[in-house]
Amino acid sequence: MGGLIFALLGFVGSHFLLSHPLRAPLVKRMGANAFLGLYSLVALATFYWVIVAFGAAPVSTPLWGVGDGIWAAASALMLIGSILFAGSLFGNPALPRPDAGDLAKAPARGVFGITRHPMMWGFAAWSAVHIAVSPRTKSFCLRWPWACLRWADHTDKTSKKHS
Repeated sequence: MGGLIFALLGFVGSHFLLSHPLRAPLVKRMGANAFLGLYSLVALATFYWVIVAFGAAPVSTPLWGVGDGIWAAASALMLIGSILFAGSLFGNPALPRPDAGDLAKAPARGVFGITRHPMMWGFAAWSAVHIAVSPRTKSFCLRWPWACLRWADHTDKTSKKHS
C-alpha cells in the first residue's frame, strides 16, 4: 500500500507544484509549449506509476456491504457526473483551443451554466461513486486525491476571485 501512497503523492504533488509555484518560472525559462510538454510528460509518468502501484496494492476485505440501494444511488450520481464531464468537453475555455479567450468572456451555457468547473465535478462524482461501490482500502487511497484536487481547484479559484 505504501507504493500506492507514494505514487499518489507524486501525482498530486507534481500537479500542485507545476500548476502553481513552478509554473510561471518554468514557462518564462522554457516557453509555453515546452512547459506544456514537460507538464504532460510528468502527468503521464506519475499517472502510469499510480496505475502500476494500484495493481500491485493488496486487496482488502470490503469495509461495508454494497447493496442495491448503494448501486442505485451510485448509478444516479455517476450519470450526473458523466453528463458534467461530457458537457465540459464542449465550449470549455480551459481546454487548449484558439478561441479559449472568447469562450471565457462569453455567457455560460450548457453545463457551464450549472458550474464553471463541470469536469472537476465529474471527477469528484466518479471518485465518490467508486468509493461507495468498492469500499476497500486501496480504493480509498486511489479516489481521495481526486476529491482533494477538485477541492483545491475550487478553493484556489475562489481565493483568486476574492483577492
